[in-house]
Amino acid sequence: MRSAEFDRAHVLQQAMQTFMEHGYSKASMQKLTQATGLHPGSIYCAFGSKKGLFIEAVSHYHQQKQQAFDTIFNAQRPVVDSLREFIANTVTECVQKTCAKVCLLTRSLNEIEGQDPEVANILAQNLKQLEQNLAAQIRRAQHQGEAVNQDDAMKLARFLAMGIYGMRTYAFTQPDEALLTQMGEQLLAAIIVD
Repeated sequence: MRSAEFDRAHVLQQAMQTFMEHGYSKASMQKLTQATGLHPGSIYCAFGSKKGLFIEAVSHYHQQKQQAFDTIFNAQRPVVDSLREFIANTVTECVQKTCAKVCLLTRSLNEIEGQDPEVANILAQNLKQLEQNLAAQIRRAQHQGEAVNQDDAMKLARFLAMGIYGMRTYAFTQPDEALLTQMGEQLLAAIIVD
């Protein structure tokens, strides 16, 4: 039997967008085949199931978010400037609906809660990774003597992550740039002590 040939990254990107737009339950196999250009049999052959495709799409989403995070925080500048850019990018995503109603992780966790512990654990680990990444950057800023809150870095990171995901959810009904920018500034005020 010949293996299917397709651009895996493209398929995962299209599947990711479909899950973001419709949610896991309402992303039917018909919608996924239309979005990816694959036949149902090809999806099952390549990913095992809709759930397998979803898990890989979540991994793809996480890799994209991690690359964007690394690009912002690997720049040769103070961490506080990177934090400002990170929050500004979050606002821009929300206003432009790039986060397609709400972040894939948040939407999926809310939808899958209690139904699939394996998927819920994968989603929770992705969210935890953001907290750990933010804590590492806050610690770095603290050690470099930047004007940041000297409280526990993980506590600050959790507060920041909660605010970011809250903004993404809030933007679903209130995509007002000025309001979201103000919320972002309030989040930063808890971290940066100019």
